[in-house]
Amino acid sequence: MMELLVTKLAPQFTTTCVYPDRFEELSLSSLQGKYVVLFFYPLDFTFVCPTELVSFQEHLEEFKKLGVTLLGCSIDSHFTHRAWLDTPLNKGGIEGVQYGLLSDIGGKIAKSYGVLNDECIALRGLFLIDQKGVIRHQVINDLPLGRNVKEVLRMVEALQHVEEYGEVCPANWTKSQKAINATKESVAGYLSDKKIA
Repeated sequence: MMELLVTKLAPQFTTTCVYPDRFEELSLSSLQGKYVVLFFYPLDFTFVCPTELVSFQEHLEEFKKLGVTLLGCSIDSHFTHRAWLDTPLNKGGIEGVQYGLLSDIGGKIAKSYGVLNDECIALRGLFLIDQKGVIRHQVINDLPLGRNVKEVLRMVEALQHVEEYGEVCPANWTKSQKAINATKESVAGYLSDKKIA
């Protein structure tokens, strides 16, 4: 049975993180005080995976503006990550990706986050970790289902709005819209503007 991790401290790990220009040992504990989006993907040199990693790269500056450290993780070695980073896009690679890729040989990290499947590869799990190291959002897709990176950004913005203003964020909320207070009156006022067909 997969464990629900929302509201719990994120499982700790230390592993090799790969960047385009270096290998670096990285511990989750070193990111305390920062927002972290940790996403798992099945394997390097596959099919849906590069489309996701490139999409995260396309939105990297938006994550940085929100103070988010973005990390991808698969069961591949750091050498395989490096080879994939060195492979051009037109050959199925992810050349140009700048954020860190974690090596999880053996799947220990994926298992601790509850996303390691029966074939010992990670499902498409994603975890939003707050500045105190608590998981505030998680979503897990099956292997053929790619994620919506804009939705990940929306969830970060929603969390930060809740933290700053103490309001709650209704369905489909975006930062350009009003949030609501956790009161019957506030939700009634919000819903009064809605019409159900």
